[in-house]
Amino acid sequence: MIKSTLNMANLGEQDATPTEFLVIENLVKSYPTPNGGKSVILDGISLTIAEDEFISVIGHSGCGKSTLLKIVAGLETATSGSVHLGGREIRKPGADRMMVFQNYSLLPWLTVRQNIRLAVDEVHKKADREDKNRIVNEHLSMVNLTAAADKYPDEISGGMKQRVGIARALAIRPKMLLMDEPFGALDALTRGKLQRQVLDIWENHRQAVMMITHDVDEALYMSDRIVMMTNGPNAKIGEILEVPFDHPRDRQALRNSKGYFDLRNHVLNFLDRYFTED
Repeated sequence: MIKSTLNMANLGEQDATPTEFLVIENLVKSYPTPNGGKSVILDGISLTIAEDEFISVIGHSGCGKSTLLKIVAGLETATSGSVHLGGREIRKPGADRMMVFQNYSLLPWLTVRQNIRLAVDEVHKKADREDKNRIVNEHLSMVNLTAAADKYPDEISGGMKQRVGIARALAIRPKMLLMDEPFGALDALTRGKLQRQVLDIWENHRQAVMMITHDVDEALYMSDRIVMMTNGPNAKIGEILEVPFDHPRDRQALRNSKGYFDLRNHVLNFLDRYFTED
């Protein structure tokens, strides 16, 4: 574990607190190799996340970031170690966790409204028609898509498609939102606008969020803490950096502060150090 003069902690070594919500303990993920050995992707990952905390995970390609997210989602299983959410071990996907992918994952034959309604119908089975419509309309409004509700995915922009995916994820009222590079396929202007929208939603409807990103500025702007991974294979948590800025956040004000650039340079130096060791 690399020590830092900035506010950094190895959460695997912290005492348990009442705020713990997601608890990952000594997680290992490996795959068998053709010669009978094994390739270790994640090696001894320990992390806790509070129920209203926004966490970003950053690191070079191949360090197991998406694998870690899929294990939390229940889409993959750990080789050893454990993952608990709200005191219950995660063994499979569940409505208490919802994924937002980079590639939108919308059904092209359904409208924006119908894509969101499909998730609502699946999770809120006992709700009546009026309640389901209210939930869908509420989340369409939340991501500013009411005017596009009856359009199909091929009739809307990439940024709008991603907003549909976010609305669909939030509409099932998950306890935890999992995002795998949700803004990575967007142009810079659209990405910035959508980051702000997602942050607005989270600031007004707090829940646990775990986001994978390659973008240092994105991680600093949105996160409470940044989990920095060492290179794979055998990837570990190298550092966990606390982002001390209060919410709600103003992007311009952050970038005008000296503290912002100190944190930014620290993350970039960490990534550069592991890039040169690759």
